[in-house]
Amino acid sequence: MFCAISGVTPTEPVISPAGHLFEKSLVTKALKETGQCPVTKQPLSVEDLVAVQTSGAIKPRVASAASIPGMLSQFHDEWDALMLETHTLRTDLHASRQELSHALYQHDAACRVIARVVKERDEARSALASARGAAAQSAPASGKRGADVMEPEDEDTKRAKGGLPAETVEAMVAKSKLLSKQRKTRVISETLATVEEIAAFGDKPTSTPCHPTKCKGILAIVVNPEDTNVLATAGADGSVAVFDVGKGKRSSQIAAHKKRAKALAWAGDALLTGSADASIKIWRDGTCVGTVAGTHVGEVSAISTHPIKSHAATFGADGAWGFVDIALAETVSVARDDDAAAGGGFSCGSFHPDGLILAAGGNDATVRLWDVKTQKRVAEVAGHVGAVNSLCFSENGYYLATSASDGAKVWDLRKLKEVCSFASVDDTHNAVAFDASGYFLCIGSGTQLAVRSVKQDWAVVKQWETPKAIASVAFGDDAKSVYAGCVDHNLRLCE
Repeated sequence: MFCAISGVTPTEPVISPAGHLFEKSLVTKALKETGQCPVTKQPLSVEDLVAVQTSGAIKPRVASAASIPGMLSQFHDEWDALMLETHTLRTDLHASRQELSHALYQHDAACRVIARVVKERDEARSALASARGAAAQSAPASGKRGADVMEPEDEDTKRAKGGLPAETVEAMVAKSKLLSKQRKTRVISETLATVEEIAAFGDKPTSTPCHPTKCKGILAIVVNPEDTNVLATAGADGSVAVFDVGKGKRSSQIAAHKKRAKALAWAGDALLTGSADASIKIWRDGTCVGTVAGTHVGEVSAISTHPIKSHAATFGADGAWGFVDIALAETVSVARDDDAAAGGGFSCGSFHPDGLILAAGGNDATVRLWDVKTQKRVAEVAGHVGAVNSLCFSENGYYLATSASDGAKVWDLRKLKEVCSFASVDDTHNAVAFDASGYFLCIGSGTQLAVRSVKQDWAVVKQWETPKAIASVAFGDDAKSVYAGCVDHNLRLCE
């Protein structure tokens, strides 16, 4: 009789109600782990086992082990079997290494071919865009409006112009070099808030009406970098409000668009707005001084001002980003991404602090990095689940913070790797923002607002709960205040 588990004669046999024989020690361990009979899979406990009485006879010794010569012969046979097995394992290992080396070589060759094909594709797209732009510029004049007015272009050639003007590229390169040089000798403001000062902020955010009550959300908050006492907010009802920080109240309100306004940026004393009506408007002192239309087909989801201040990038739900001359109120170039368009277009975007690279977050959970001068995609990072609804570069340009419904992530752009991630509170991560020094990161998730310290391994410095879900966040001057736009008409202030 043999054990149903080990297949050998049990030394302490027990029998189950189903009639199966087991070694007691083996079946006891199995029951502690599963609580079921190892054979029938029916519920079984140790108390259900019945011990089988056996005689204490000693097992006979194998004949070959009854003498020293026999034991030596048995050991010799086992040694030969072990050496044969070792030789087989070495042979298999060598073959596996050869197969792995061949597979790695094939993978490397495939990656090279793919990279070459992608490069050729991008060059072809750029050439096609240049050709379309040249064709559009040389199109015959319309008879209705005179020789100075061009005939309307179709949707495929609208604003599909070639590269950037040479003087603009030279200005961007010079500005990038200047900023890089200044950053090496940068001195942190003596008035920058410390970790202890932020931790001492009030425990409850204050609410200030900023938009009409019909507004169902403040979708963007932008502090004027040249006058930090002024900030602007964009609402879901299409209105734009200018807030006086010193007085703690709204100073003016603009009925900027008829549809929701999500894109907002300062360019000196000019305020740029973008909306779901596909238009981009330029405002000065509450007056619209220019409108840019035709750049995007669909919502303008983000606007970012270049460090040279004379130009800005616009990002659209059509999977394109445009380069706008603010003084002329004209789009000078448009780069389109078929992959992003197929995935739902861009939902956010921003220039790198040096201005030669920009990032565009897509509704397909991918963040794409572009070379502004050549308007070519140079890299991408992916890891989110759901649309990337907010992104922000750190001041030194090393880190990129992104957020989506699954949480917030921080990427090291030097390695294009994820540095850390923060889980979503209720699958509604909506906003991230670095302060101007790059020392602090603010994250809005659901109704939770948190400030984290970059120098302390992204540890939480202060955390608040807001009455409504958060849609946008921003730091005040020297990180001495934190602003949150929620899904109502009130602006929240933490200080």
